[in-house]
Amino acid sequence: MKILLPLLCMSALAACSGKPPEPVAQPAAAASSHVATPWDGMKADEQRAKDVQKLVNKQAADQNKQIEAQTQ
Repeated sequence: MKILLPLLCMSALAACSGKPPEPVAQPAAAASSHVATPWDGMKADEQRAKDVQKLVNKQAADQNKQIEAQTQ
């Protein structure tokens, strides 16, 4: 126990040396690009579903036009 306290103090002083930490370089592209969020995947899925719904609606309208053309 008597050795532990001075050892802990010495290690704390050694960790706090005088040299500054090295700067963390961030890429320039990362600063201007979109930050990904957990909802990005859900938004992409929602947009895909909307696109599929538009396609289905268009096909249904085309089919209804064909049915109307055959019954006239």
